[in-house]
Amino acid sequence: QVQLVESGGGLVQAGGSLSLSCTASGRTFGTYGMGWFRQAPGKERAIVAAISGSGGMTLYADSVKGRFTISRDNAKNTVYLQMNSLKPDDTAVYYCAADTSAQAKRLPALYDVWGQGTQVTVSS
Repeated sequence: QVQLVESGGGLVQAGGSLSLSCTASGRTFGTYGMGWFRQAPGKERAIVAAISGSGGMTLYADSVKGRFTISRDNAKNTVYLQMNSLKPDDTAVYYCAADTSAQAKRLPALYDVWGQGTQVTVSS
């Protein structure tokens, strides 16, 4: 089964940028739809962005449209989340997840494998 490892979280001031990476083990990365989710204290885990296995389809939460960009490099088994114009409300633990259907999906329950998460903190 694929394993996912996130990196790139940290502390940034409002208006700044961060880039997250999620690298997967295994040889079938291109067959997985990938998603980035986030969970703030006291809140449910929610979609940030997702991308299909080929990279041809992406979707975003309304709250991050125009600020965040999801991309993937199947040769490197890696999915990225570029986060610009960060706001304090973006503070959360960010998780990447893999879906064996190769589609981009919004619901956490539809994803099969999860990374351990990386903390993103945006100060005001």
